[in-house]
Amino acid sequence: MTDGRSPIEILLVEDNPGDERLTREALKEGKVYHKLHWAKDGVEAMDFLYRRGKWRDAPRPDIILLDLNLPKKDGREVLQDIKSDETLKRIPVVVLTTSKAEEDVLRTYNLHANCYVTKPVDLEKFIVVVRSIDVFWLTVVTLPPNGH
Repeated sequence: MTDGRSPIEILLVEDNPGDERLTREALKEGKVYHKLHWAKDGVEAMDFLYRRGKWRDAPRPDIILLDLNLPKKDGREVLQDIKSDETLKRIPVVVLTTSKAEEDVLRTYNLHANCYVTKPVDLEKFIVVVRSIDVFWLTVVTLPPNGH
């Protein structure tokens, strides 16, 4: 299924191992050739993006799935850092969080998030949400060329 193309590199920034596992499972059932990388907090996410420490060989992600409520460095701070960096700002960021607070929605769009998705608590609905992200962002949308 690779048809000669490189896999879509996805960075999931998520502190909940259960949500990481569900995201991985939901993406696996999709038809997109991808590699999922997992950062467990905001500091690790920035290390991945800047290729620091254990992430020095990390690929540049084609898309970032970002939780807002993270330990060490909050998702809002991560989003602000990404979107204010010339080398990172074109990477689409999908905020995937449990917060339905209007202020979070507005703030993340003001920080230039590409998309805001509320995580459903229900397991099957969560899988549907991840699959819809898969279909839309990895099949329908044309992503910016890697490294530009």
